[in-house]
Amino acid sequence: MKITIIGTGYVGLVTGACLAELGNDVLCLDLDAGKVALLNNGGIPIHEPGLDVIVASNRANGRLKFTTDIGESVAHGVVQFIAVGTPPDEDGSADLQYVLAAARNIGRYMQGFKVVIDKSTVPVGTAEKVSKVIRDEIAARRAGAEFSVISNPEFLKEGAAVNDFMRPDRIVIGSDDDVLGLRAKAIVKQLYLPFNRNHERTYWMDVRSAEFTKYAANAMLATRISFMNELANLADCVGVDIEAVRHGIGSDPRIGHSFLYAGCGYGGSCFPKDVQALEKTALEYRQELLILHAVEKVNQRQKQVLGAKVVARFGEDLSGFHFALWGLAFKPNTDDMRAASSRVLLAELIKRGATLAVHDPVAMDEARRVFAIDFADQPEKLARIRFVNNPMDAADKADALLIVTEWKVYRSPDFAQLKARLTNPVIFDGRNLYEPGDMAELGIEYHGIGRSVLTQ
Repeated sequence: MKITIIGTGYVGLVTGACLAELGNDVLCLDLDAGKVALLNNGGIPIHEPGLDVIVASNRANGRLKFTTDIGESVAHGVVQFIAVGTPPDEDGSADLQYVLAAARNIGRYMQGFKVVIDKSTVPVGTAEKVSKVIRDEIAARRAGAEFSVISNPEFLKEGAAVNDFMRPDRIVIGSDDDVLGLRAKAIVKQLYLPFNRNHERTYWMDVRSAEFTKYAANAMLATRISFMNELANLADCVGVDIEAVRHGIGSDPRIGHSFLYAGCGYGGSCFPKDVQALEKTALEYRQELLILHAVEKVNQRQKQVLGAKVVARFGEDLSGFHFALWGLAFKPNTDDMRAASSRVLLAELIKRGATLAVHDPVAMDEARRVFAIDFADQPEKLARIRFVNNPMDAADKADALLIVTEWKVYRSPDFAQLKARLTNPVIFDGRNLYEPGDMAELGIEYHGIGRSVLTQ
């Protein structure tokens, strides 16, 4: 099947590469000429495990191509995936300018029948806006082209996106039941047939419900994270081990273990903006989502917890103190720094006069870029950050080690060497990677999240 993907970010590039891997003829459009040139020359603009191999092999066999030519991209695919960004607007709502621009281009150039698939995360009612934009463009040039807009939200986890796409636990599709909608549904059913050979993974529904499902899923996951973080903070006060609690409640099949890990807050491109966008949608209908408002507030506060623990241990004025920081990306297996907890922690420590040596297995270049933006008007503060290529070297002569991202490389360090490198054998573990009892036996002062009962 001939497929066009509009946008080569996480969603677009993974979707295009994986559909090409299944034998489809895929053309990816991006208006960023530099990104397209990078992709055509064998580069990858993002870090996503396994994606580089799939892109390379399908570029080589000709099933995956990249272009900046809008007309060519619209002409190519019967199926047109819109997979562009929907960044938060100033009021927290999803900015649809790129989605609607993609729709406008489809309407401007299309000939014959097209299935337009909203893959981007968009508010309820977006498909209707996309349809109107396309219809207006077709009418303006007095063409007779037909189309149907389908909602097919993505459920890809950064760091595991390729596996999530190729082995989905569900495929949500919202479509209309009119003549064109049924025609589009048949095409999409054929497109996703390879994923349904063992058992049916597709959930068909109306378009608005499909759009809402994506936001509901991310809101639920964010809620579980903030719920556990709030309990972890209370656990520190009342002498409870939050890890024991996690096992205790996670064993209940009605609850399960997923997304119940206490830590220093969630980040990334999805949860923060999707929670805000859903809240904004509710306000437009004079509804107040009290739980989600609390979820967001808890997460903002949670990103400050590790810094507060450092201040409680070393004092309000951190001038003259030097810290090692392991983990910069918002989660492992990605270089994504959007809304990363490390940015909040680092800004707080720098503001109080500290210096830091930082390490991340893959996000160093992206961290340099975002920190330059964060401290654009304070170059003297940016100078207090030193990027180190080896985690043990980062710990050299540090007054404490701070862990923000749960990369596997940090899970089993040489603790004897680590202790010897640190000026003070103190660890602030924002992801509860280590056991407090083990640290006590090694003579390391340990501060986790919701685990203080085991260090008293």
